Amino acid sequence: MSAAPFVSLEGLTRSFAGVRALDGVDVAFHAGEVHVLLGENGAGKSTLAAILAGVQQPDAGTVRIDGTLRSLSSPREAMARGIGVVFQHPRFVPSLSLADNVALGGGPWWRRPLPAEIARRMREAERRIGATAPLDPLAKAGSLSQGELQRAQIVRALMRDSRLLVLDEPTSMLTPEEAADLVALMRRLADDPDRPMAIVFVTHKLDEALDCGDRITVLRRGRKAGELRPGADMPREAARRALLAMMFSGAAALAPRPSTGVLPDAGREILRIEGLVAPPLDGIYLSVRAGEIVGVAGIDGNGQRELAEALAGQRAMVAGDIRLDGLPLGPLGVAARFRRGLRYASDDRLGEGAVGALPIALNLLLKRIGAAPFWRRGVARRVAMDAHARAMIAAFDIRAPGPHTLAAHLSGGNLQKVILARELETGARAIVFAKPTHGLDIVSAAACRERIRAAARSGLAVLLISTDLDEIVELADRVVVMSRGRIVARVAGGEGAREAVGRAISRGERRAEAQA
Repeated sequence: MSAAPFVSLEGLTRSFAGVRALDGVDVAFHAGEVHVLLGENGAGKSTLAAILAGVQQPDAGTVRIDGTLRSLSSPREAMARGIGVVFQHPRFVPSLSLADNVALGGGPWWRRPLPAEIARRMREAERRIGATAPLDPLAKAGSLSQGELQRAQIVRALMRDSRLLVLDEPTSMLTPEEAADLVALMRRLADDPDRPMAIVFVTHKLDEALDCGDRITVLRRGRKAGELRPGADMPREAARRALLAMMFSGAAALAPRPSTGVLPDAGREILRIEGLVAPPLDGIYLSVRAGEIVGVAGIDGNGQRELAEALAGQRAMVAGDIRLDGLPLGPLGVAARFRRGLRYASDDRLGEGAVGALPIALNLLLKRIGAAPFWRRGVARRVAMDAHARAMIAAFDIRAPGPHTLAAHLSGGNLQKVILARELETGARAIVFAKPTHGLDIVSAAACRERIRAAARSGLAVLLISTDLDEIVELADRVVVMSRGRIVARVAGGEGAREAVGRAISRGERRAEAQA
């Protein structure tokens, strides 16, 4: 690690619509070091990353690069100063080749290198990161996996001679194997004896921070809560306790509780799926009883999302039947199914679960537009809407200035609370959770899991779709495993469930590869 920092931020402050995302933050990044920015959702991590990327400008504070005061006024300026950013959602044009995507943003077209030169430089960058299976420069970006797209972003940054690499929540969309590969790649870049890089790793996952961080800076509600260097002089458990103390108050009380594996007093069948066909779904049979949590496990992309959409009324059925309380739902749309009592908490919080440009008050009523008592003869009753929103904000502990706060200004955890408040309101009979804790910090995830348990305890039928095996085993009374649009295994909850589900997922993937 270099003695002097490559980039240092002093007194960094940034506000959005009256909410202070960063409040006087001081932090420095050194070459040869993996520096983790850790904090709960809404702590200010992504705002700090956006300022480093030149995407946002601070309201106050300074940025120094190699000791010299600089202004990162644009993404191009940040790149010119040696800062590369790997975004959580890769910003590539799907219809263009990797080579074309890499060339974008690199200056006027007449100054850009020829495709052959781009391909050569891509291969050189991949050798630097130790890639065993190089990317095809001519491959369309839309045909690549999340892990491959992320690696392409890193390759692009290296081709532009970046000295500091910012990775914003890089593992949130990756498989465990891809995440492990990424951590190893970061280590190689930081330890490169010829050109050691400064790595900024943004995450809300405490164990992930401890696994790869040389230095960990904790942000809490926009402020720097502390910093530590885990290592031989600080045992892992001591470092973990110290970080939790910085991140939260009372976090230990919210630690996930293990499942007993004992079925609740499940009552009668609420939700029944018979022979559901809605490509790629092919003959799904499943039932969920009152008070029961049924988990749907499997590698992402095997029909789980399509199952949720078919149940919610967003995807047309080709064949089969869906019944709620014995009544068919086939011809009903989204709003009618909501009124009947079938609820859906989508994992796509801002794309599908909420409208970022609308306030909390309206997002809580998206599936009840025009309904009394919030509308009368087509006219919105603002007083009733605001009173309802304030009650939901209090009941679900939504951290926001008030009912008129835009959904886009909420952290992931608070946006999830808005969605849950809407879906779990009076009249729910069954609810489908799709990856409910995806992208949430440890406390928000624990609170969300407790909401799922509470929904089942209240007598709802709960279908939990998740790619987090630990979450599935912790919460579910029964588990089904999906592969290529079919249910390939059914496992009882309790002791041995994790191993059984893991084996079923592995068998399903091997079968899919053999048939490909």
